[in-house]
Parts: sequence; structure tokens; C-alpha cells
Amino acid sequence: MLRKIVYIDEPKCNGCGICVAACHEGAMAILDGKAKLLRDDYCDGLGNCLPACPQGAITIIEREALPYDEAAVAASQAARQGVCPGRRMRVITPSENGTPVSGTSRLRHWPVQLKLVPINAPSFTDADLLIAADCTAYAYGRFHDDFIKERTVLIACPKLDDTDYRGKLTEIFRTNSLRSITLTRMEVPCCGGLEQMVRDALLYSGKTIPLDIKVISLDGKIM
Repeated sequence: MLRKIVYIDEPKCNGCGICVAACHEGAMAILDGKAKLLRDDYCDGLGNCLPACPQGAITIIEREALPYDEAAVAASQAARQGVCPGRRMRVITPSENGTPVSGTSRLRHWPVQLKLVPINAPSFTDADLLIAADCTAYAYGRFHDDFIKERTVLIACPKLDDTDYRGKLTEIFRTNSLRSITLTRMEVPCCGGLEQMVRDALLYSGKTIPLDIKVISLDGKIM
């Protein structure tokens, strides 16, 4: 159908991610350093993201697009909030089943994937940075309280993403006022590649930033 929908001028977009936060429907994300409209049917065409964009990269155009699916958006929002919309049930946390965990998320920003986050994200300003290999948060039970709390988080896995992070990490280290860097990695050999990339990027950046490396064993202990 022909209707109004968001258009993103990619050359103008600096990947700041402010529009993503302003989009209540979850239609947008940062991919490869640029804002993208992920799903036509999640965009209502009202343009809440327009005034949020500091670069003026977003406009409303009229084109052929799927109709806005209010039910799908509601289901997606409910899923992100831990609610089952069909049964109106809460998702039960481990602490409610008797497992002694706090259940409190310490995450303060979004996105967290290294390949998605913009180089100049506001969360990097005067930050204690945590770079976490994907598996560490699953292997170490108190990850939020012991590592994420009061840190800016980046998660990465060179093996899964099939990329070399040195260039992007170098620019993040070089252009932002980071106070410290903590790297959490697994004891497995493939995580050694991530550690080497972090060390190389810190060297290439020309910065002197304290680096602390924590290695997590396969049975979930800090080595």
C-alpha cells in the first residue's frame, strides 16, 4: 500500500542512535554505524524520531510499504518487557524459582554489540569501558553485578561476527575520554584473538588507558 513512512538519508547519519531510542515501536536499529529502518510494518509514519535526529537525516516520505501492524508492535514491546501478551503472564525470573540472584539489570545504555555501536556514542564519555566476549555473561553467574555495574558495555566475538575489530576499537579508544578498560574473555583459544585485538587497538590509539583482563573458566570461575 502507498503510505507515509520514515526515510533515512544515510550519508547524513552519524550513527548516534538517538533516533533508535526515540522510536517506541522498535522499528529502527544501528547497523554498520548507520540508522536503518528494519521493518516497514513497525513504522507508524508519525515521525517521533524526526526531532530527535541532530543531523536532520530523517524525513517522512510516501512510498509503497507494508501497512503498520499495531498488534505486532504491541507483541514486540511486551516481549521486550518480559510479558506474554496472549496470556498476560509475567516471565518468571530465576530468583522467583528459588535461585539466589538479584535479577537486577545493571545495563544503562543501548546498543551494546561492538559492530552496532557508533564510535562517538555518548555512553563513552568519561566511561569505564567493559569489553565482554559473548560467552562470558552466560558462564559467569554474577556478571551484571560484578562487571556490568557502572560500566559502559561492548560485547563481541570475532569468531561469530567474522570481523576484525582493531580499526573500530582504535577509533573508540582514540576519540573518547575513557577512564579504564576491562576485558572479560573465556579461557578458550578463540577468545585470545579478542584479547589481542584489544591490546593492538590500545597500542594503535596512542592512548594510555588502564587495561584489566579477566579470564573466565568453563565452569564459571575467574581464573
